[in-house]
Amino acid sequence: MSNRVALVTGGGQGIGRGISEVLGGQGFRVAIADLNVGTAQDTARAVTEAGGTAMAVPADITDTASVLAAVKTVAQELGPVEVAVNNAGWDDFMSFVDTTEDFWDRILEVNFKGALRVTQAVVPGMMERGWGRVINIGSDAGRVGSSLEAVYSGAKGGIIAFTKTLAREVAAKGITANTVCPGPTDTPALRTFASNSGQDGEKVIAAMTRAVPMRRLAQPSDVAAAVAFFASDATGYITGQTLSVSGGLTMA
Repeated sequence: MSNRVALVTGGGQGIGRGISEVLGGQGFRVAIADLNVGTAQDTARAVTEAGGTAMAVPADITDTASVLAAVKTVAQELGPVEVAVNNAGWDDFMSFVDTTEDFWDRILEVNFKGALRVTQAVVPGMMERGWGRVINIGSDAGRVGSSLEAVYSGAKGGIIAFTKTLAREVAAKGITANTVCPGPTDTPALRTFASNSGQDGEKVIAAMTRAVPMRRLAQPSDVAAAVAFFASDATGYITGQTLSVSGGLTMA
């Protein structure tokens, strides 16, 4: 069991909720940062009712001032952030030739620059204290590409490269940085994206499921297990790694 403070962005729903619940169950004091305060509060309540410690904190990761305010609030209420999980993300299924620069900007602001903002806000404190964990949620789309997700794939590929470089820069300070790459995960967001793809949403989901050797989509708890592994005190000699959680869809 851990008593460390973990900040989970986008922690109110989907994969983020799964991560928050698993970390809370393992004794982490969880700060659930989300643009949707209502879902963050619901998740914090669920963690607390299960015996854990959690708080909801409003945060817009596309805004530096909002990120800094959230980190300050967490430090005041729970203590300094020791584990940062950059989970918040956004995507929409679309052929690259149909995308616009506004779309590119939103993808990069949320999926890439958001993680940069949070990381830059918390890593200096980790360096001062001599301990820290940065866990970035990438995607197998960033490892092997994914049709209708060209810009998202590029952003997640950037997250993987960023995490490796960060790991090198902070390794001597007692901080690790690793990436967890989910494969298709059964969340409301995935089903919304599938429905918006211009194809039959259920057929899109079925095709994704058939492609996975285990013949099922990941659950948020599957991804959370990998995050909890990297967040633990026992993984201090593992850094700069990229771990797929994909039921065998990606083996690299």
